[in-house]
Amino acid sequence: MAEDGLEILVDADACPVKEEIYKVAFRYELAVVVVSNSPMRMPLHPLITRQIVDAGFDAADDWIAERANALKLVITSDILLADRCLKAGAAVLAPNGKPFTADSIGSAIAVRAIMADLRAGAGGEGIGGPAPFSKADRSRFLSAMDVAVVRLRKARP
Repeated sequence: MAEDGLEILVDADACPVKEEIYKVAFRYELAVVVVSNSPMRMPLHPLITRQIVDAGFDAADDWIAERANALKLVITSDILLADRCLKAGAAVLAPNGKPFTADSIGSAIAVRAIMADLRAGAGGEGIGGPAPFSKADRSRFLSAMDVAVVRLRKARP
């Protein structure tokens, strides 16, 4: 953990911006915990640690949510995990650069539920998932992560 206690928790199994997270973490000298169900390649660096959790349903989410607080920046695309972390006081950012906030999480959960119902009713046919990850998403993420880290540093207790 960094001297100021700030830390980045990464829901890493399907995270497309791990390299960008490391880049920003090195610049700000922030600790990163990469949480996954299986080992994955990551840089050998004192700021980066790996946390491998059981393969059980939501094991990574549970590990992250239990540690989320006002000193944490959580990176996840999982809306329900984002909700849990926001309630614990953490800042939460999606890999596409969109921040989850107390104001936006309710509608995100509602849209998620509607899409799940539509996919179930249509047998999953004709209803796709999210748009493919783009260079613009990567760029937006880098910018949003910088903003989130600066805010977190200013707001820390």
